[in-house]
Amino acid sequence: MKITHISAECYPVAKAGGLGDVVGALPKYLNKAGHDADVLLPYYRTDWLLDRDPELVYEGEFPFENKNLPFGVYRIEKSVLGFELYLIDIPGRFDRPGIYIDPWSGHPYWDEMERFFSFQVAALEWLGTRQNRPDVIHCHDHHTGLVPFMMEECFRFSSFQDIPSVLTIHNGEYQGRYPLDVYQKLPAFNLGNLGILEWDESVNCLAAGIKKAWKVTTVSEGYMQELLEFCNGLEHLLRHEEQKTAGIINGIDVEVWNPKTDPLIEKNYTVKTAVKGKLENKQALSQEFSVPGDRPLFSFIGRLVREKGADILPDLITGCHEQGIEASFIVLGTGDPALHEIFKKLESDHVGYFDSRLEYNEKLAHLIYAGSDFLMMPSRVEPCGLNQFYAMRYGTIPLVRGVGGLADTVIDISQPDGYGIVFENFNLEECIEAVKRGVDMFNKKELFEKDLQKIMKLDFSWNRSTKKYVSLYKSLIP
Repeated sequence: MKITHISAECYPVAKAGGLGDVVGALPKYLNKAGHDADVLLPYYRTDWLLDRDPELVYEGEFPFENKNLPFGVYRIEKSVLGFELYLIDIPGRFDRPGIYIDPWSGHPYWDEMERFFSFQVAALEWLGTRQNRPDVIHCHDHHTGLVPFMMEECFRFSSFQDIPSVLTIHNGEYQGRYPLDVYQKLPAFNLGNLGILEWDESVNCLAAGIKKAWKVTTVSEGYMQELLEFCNGLEHLLRHEEQKTAGIINGIDVEVWNPKTDPLIEKNYTVKTAVKGKLENKQALSQEFSVPGDRPLFSFIGRLVREKGADILPDLITGCHEQGIEASFIVLGTGDPALHEIFKKLESDHVGYFDSRLEYNEKLAHLIYAGSDFLMMPSRVEPCGLNQFYAMRYGTIPLVRGVGGLADTVIDISQPDGYGIVFENFNLEECIEAVKRGVDMFNKKELFEKDLQKIMKLDFSWNRSTKKYVSLYKSLIP
């Protein structure tokens, strides 16, 4: 099969979150399984791309807002990423460093709608010129949610009507809502079908994708069930389309995330050498952060936003300190400016107990996975979560709230075959109790080291998930 992925993110080219990790790995594993997968991505000016010299393979134009816009398509060879990457270059749209947010101002780009509407039209325009058309077009999140609609409804793209489309919802919080009159920016379609674009008196890109995609997936079975109950107003639509929905858990790229070969950590190690290897990485962490290396170390990596439960961390750290819990805490990430200020104050209030780096730092993230004892994920919402997979791959025990994909992938240590620490309700008391359980587990060295080695042997690779996607694709092809 030939599968084309259309996405706003793709690791390591352009990543803001888990979407980028998925699109950077799934196509590679599809190719390893004997299929032909490629990716279409906007031609951002990220650092990764500025270091490359992509090959121009196509130049053309497409109708947009009653005029023709020029665009180019550039290619990065399969040998670089494990799949061919095609970059859509539209002058004035993506020739800037940020994906969604201007790094200079910290605010979202003002022309988000024009950027991603034009990207989707250009993607189909170019695909329509290719001799080797895809058997399946796989779209990701609201940034590409209009593609299934245009494939079936826009006169210009009528040749795509028989090609199956798949839409994966990575995060139902973001839907691409715009005033209803923006439909005029799209290629012509039967205005009698304008209602397909509309939801709650607005154009809703995610809703349009749900309505028109042949199959709608999300990144875990648990998250799909949660979306059927609540999806910021789209739960009724998802229930109506439930027969074409499926939850497929994400995987991780075990070639990138491998403590045996990872060049970004202090000391490489295997399951057999994990205890000693992790200790050396923990010592490196204690030099990078102002925390001692002889206490259980609890870490948080990710966006400092309400969705991730980051706002509970200051009270958690303060509460543990006040109760005299022998532990240390570190935080790596960026997000809510108010949280940034709180964490900076916590650093001075709890020297030697807590430290943070309020930045995006891929190298430091790898070291934290390798050197920490526990990774905290107290999420309010977690569609799948990848950090728990990375942590376990490096022998770091996940401490999570049992929600979404976290509930699907982390089994509490108290259960048969359990290996993690899970709390159910989003409140400070349960979170502190989970930390206490972690400290108690850490102090039982034999149990702790046995669990450390156990989680490193678990298989959360894309091999398992890829088989499910291949089966789904095949079910759609006549």
